[in-house]
Parts: sequence; C-alpha cells; structure tokens
Amino acid sequence: MLLLAIACCAPTARAGFGGPRAVPPPGPYRVGSPPPPTPAERYAALDGASCEQELTARGVAFSRVDEARGVLEPLRLGGPLHGVTFHSGISQAERASGPYEIIDCRLALALDDFAQQLASHDVVEVVHLSIYRPPSPRAPRSSSPHACALAIDAASFVKRDGTALVVERDFHGRIGAPTCGPRAGPNPATPEALELRQIVCDAAGARLFNVALTPDFNWKHRNHFHLEVKADTKWFYLR
Repeated sequence: MLLLAIACCAPTARAGFGGPRAVPPPGPYRVGSPPPPTPAERYAALDGASCEQELTARGVAFSRVDEARGVLEPLRLGGPLHGVTFHSGISQAERASGPYEIIDCRLALALDDFAQQLASHDVVEVVHLSIYRPPSPRAPRSSSPHACALAIDAASFVKRDGTALVVERDFHGRIGAPTCGPRAGPNPATPEALELRQIVCDAAGARLFNVALTPDFNWKHRNHFHLEVKADTKWFYLR
C-alpha cells in the first residue's frame, strides 16, 4: 500500500545538484536505492535558504510569501520556467493574491527541471488543479503533500499553437495498467495519448518527483498527473 505523505514538509539534510538522467524502467515500479542523490532527493533535502539560492542561481523569478500554514518555504513564481507557465484555473487577477499559486521552493526546483522536458514538446503552459491546499486553522498540522505545497496536479498541457493535451480526455489509460515500459500503452494509441505517456515517463525516469500518479492509478486521478516531491524518501513510485 502506497503511503503518499509522511513528514513531507521538513527536510533533514542538505544536498547538492547535478547527476545523470536515468532511463525509465517499466512501471509501475518501486526502487529502493537508485544511485544517490536523485533530483527529487536533493531538492527535498534542501533548507529554505539553500533552495532559494539555487532558484536565484537558475535565474528563476519568484517572490517570497510571508506565511502559508504548513509550507516550509512558500513562494510565488514570477514568470515562466524555460518558457512554460504553471498556473491554476482561477482568473489571472486572483492568482496574484490567492493561495492556489503558492508553491514550496523545493517543488519549484523540480518543476524547473520538468519545464525543460516540456519545452521539447513545445508546451508553454501547464494548468493545474491543485498545488497548495490551505489546511483548516483548527486542524492539526498536516503532512499531506498539498498541505505542504509539494505536489502539483497537472491537468492540461497547452502548446504554442494553442492546442492542448488534456489528461482526462487524451490519456486513454486503464486503472491497474502499467503506465511506462514495454507492456504499457494507451488504448487507443492516439498521438496525444502517446505524447502524454512520454511526458510523465520522462519525468519519472529522470527522478524529478518521488511520486507520479496517473489515471492508471485510480478514478480519483482520472483527470490529472499527481507529481510529488517527498522529503526523507529513497523510493519512487509510478502508476
């Protein structure tokens, strides 16, 4: 049974950057200890100051958020990442002050890498259903990845020509089926479905996220890719 959120907010160590890109294994998969540190492991282990330094070194525009309950290093992205804009479905006017654009710095680093991959698909915009879900002030401290702003639910990928890859419409998966690897494949295998597979399998293979859930996982994920960075974790899960 997959546990999606255990102490996801706070890292216990600092780490560096770099390292080769891995080849996607067949999915679904768990791996115990791939050659460390993977991008997801490195990012999850950073403290707030180190994470912001790395974002600044990459030239990523961002602004700090004074406080977001449950989020270690909350911020708002100030523009596209490698030409790719990540945003929710609320109006542009609401995005500047609403909570739904708040992101933990460590997830921002993973999305910066992800944006480089998406640029090869001519994607310029990712519309998400959720990153930060503010917990109730009366609720106990939550370790949910969305309460920590460490996961994105990516629903559609808009290309430069205005066309979009929509997960709910185009993925053509089946609950329980493998997502990546030789036994995987959408049905029907449309160009859009194949490209969505390539997008999620490339991200999983590069170990940008510890958890990648697709419509092959369950009905709840029929309309998005759940991509999560998870602290204190050596394993990876794709379905």
